[in-house]
Amino acid sequence: MTEQAPTRLPEPRISASVEPTTNSHLVIDSVTKNFGSQAVLQGVNLSVAQGGTTAIVGPSGSGKTTLLRLIAGFEHPGTGTIELNRKTVAGDGVWIPAHKRQVGYVAQDGALFPHLTVGQNIAFGLDHGKLAGGRKGVAARVGELLDMVSLDASMAKRRPHQLSGGQQQRVALARALAREPELMLLDEPFSALDAGLRVATRRAVAKVLNEAGVTTILVTHDQAEALSFADQVAVMRDGKLAQIGNPFVVYTRPTDRATAEFLGDAVILDAWMEGSLATCSLGGIPVRRPPAQGLVQLMLRPEQIRIAEDGPIRGVVVDTDYFGPETTVRLQLAIPPELAAGAKADHRYPGGGEIITIRHWNASIARPGMELCLRVVGEAVAFPVGG
Repeated sequence: MTEQAPTRLPEPRISASVEPTTNSHLVIDSVTKNFGSQAVLQGVNLSVAQGGTTAIVGPSGSGKTTLLRLIAGFEHPGTGTIELNRKTVAGDGVWIPAHKRQVGYVAQDGALFPHLTVGQNIAFGLDHGKLAGGRKGVAARVGELLDMVSLDASMAKRRPHQLSGGQQQRVALARALAREPELMLLDEPFSALDAGLRVATRRAVAKVLNEAGVTTILVTHDQAEALSFADQVAVMRDGKLAQIGNPFVVYTRPTDRATAEFLGDAVILDAWMEGSLATCSLGGIPVRRPPAQGLVQLMLRPEQIRIAEDGPIRGVVVDTDYFGPETTVRLQLAIPPELAAGAKADHRYPGGGEIITIRHWNASIARPGMELCLRVVGEAVAFPVGG
């Protein structure tokens, strides 16, 4: 054996607001929004740095798109304020309409005009009064924008239905960039694309926006997309931001169990915390800044539990799912010898017998019925019981 390569959710414990920095482009302060008696946003605080990329991720109905529409100026907040470049655009009796906010918006379906050519769609976003050279100036600018999103200038004469889904999304981005926005809002723009095209289009869009220095906010329900696209991730649940931080921190140190399980597969085990060491069925595992002592719930990511010939933990393969580059393996952990001999399960002798899921690249060494030796790598995260 060789070591592996690297229902309704409970109410979130709200993390502290991300404080505005000296280069904050967008500051959202205590924003609420109701539709009738339904509270959609409940005291949202968020700061986005100039030129930065933020992904707002959460399940359907969590309030992501509503927040984006408030930033764009399509909706009024109930309470709270929204600032762009240190200027209030909504709240405190102030309202700046959408067309005066220097904000670009790309919707999920691109929303291209089907009766116009690609060039005409892009030119729709241009301020013709600022362009010299009349039609030639417009055509030249359209060509520049097509090149910016890696599309050939010859596509300007095509209709939207003659383009692939990824090409349509790039045209929608070019049209939004034509207005030279300072802030770009992307509302699940890649969700209708197939997997391979989705990744390629996402990378192309990220590259364009980064090179243009445009502050960007992406709304998505795809956890992997959020983690790979942005330099800041905000996790939304039930109209509130449960956690805000850089992708690595949000994934490896989630603020609560619900956030941990939303952002990816998680192994959750009961454990006993003493100091900074948690004892569970996987042995003693270090925890950074434990929130409580005594009984806790311990969280590990599946990739932290690795198959190793000298591993001190044993488990029997229950079943597997093959995904090509990796295989997910469900294992039943062994019962500790002390319990098998009749000792009572307590914090000294965790129960064992739990079924956990790990990942491995070699499907041939993880077949149902096989006993595997395991080793835990890195720190775990602990949550208070009931938290």
